[in-house]
Amino acid sequence: MRSRYITDRGSRVLLLVSASLSFVVLLGIAVFTFRESLPALTQIGLLDFLFGTEWRPSDGKFGVLSMVVGSLAVTGGALLLAIPLGVGCAILLAEVAPHRVRQLLRPAVELLVGIPSVVYGLVGMVLIVPLIRQIGGPGYSVAAGVIVLTAMILPTIVSISEDSIRAVPKTHKEGALALGATHWQTIWRVLLPASRSGIAASIVLGMGRAIGEAMAMIMVVGNAVRIPTSPLDPTRTLAGGIAVEVNYAAGLHQSALFAIAVVLFLMIIVINSIALLLMKRGGHG
Repeated sequence: MRSRYITDRGSRVLLLVSASLSFVVLLGIAVFTFRESLPALTQIGLLDFLFGTEWRPSDGKFGVLSMVVGSLAVTGGALLLAIPLGVGCAILLAEVAPHRVRQLLRPAVELLVGIPSVVYGLVGMVLIVPLIRQIGGPGYSVAAGVIVLTAMILPTIVSISEDSIRAVPKTHKEGALALGATHWQTIWRVLLPASRSGIAASIVLGMGRAIGEAMAMIMVVGNAVRIPTSPLDPTRTLAGGIAVEVNYAAGLHQSALFAIAVVLFLMIIVINSIALLLMKRGGHG
């Protein structure tokens, strides 16, 4: 009994230390990034930085509105495509597909999670960009970024959503079927509402990966610092802007890139907070 108590106590302490260390690392990154961004925010001005549409470091112009709009455009478009596809695929794997089909599809989805982003970007350059160019425009565009990001976040949504649907107690499903509900009615009215929190978590994780993706976006969106007015227009994302210019930035320019990182950090916090608020409201409803 004493050894079990020591083991249990040690496990608690280890988990507490691990969680505290993770928080300290996150806090350290946030403090360092904010400190390095202060010179740019002070000299440029917060409003001019956030709402300026011109980004020309050589001329001393640092406006990130076009990159904010570009990031939101590709992320929002990817979510519009990935959420119904991902949840539908999760339902297929969890409830509809035969056992052999599940054995084939599930490893394929898990494999997609581990593919590096540069590979997605390369496939987008070779296959998607030329197809969009045939429709019109330069090919490197918001639409290309949306398609690539959809492919990147889809495996995350599918995997976590499927696990959430499978975690619903079997008694829920059996009770609905016993009351005369069809299989589809049981999925729609019982399983999906019961697994709502897990599905929402998968969407939040996918959204976080999408808005912070840099390498693949650099390769397919065109990196034009302007506000896109059409899905066929090129754009630049916040993360892509940092990755493109960080190697040669110095002084105020470098501080402005850290300020972009702060904006990106705050955007992710706000989006996650809104998602959590919607989850709580849905749960009370």
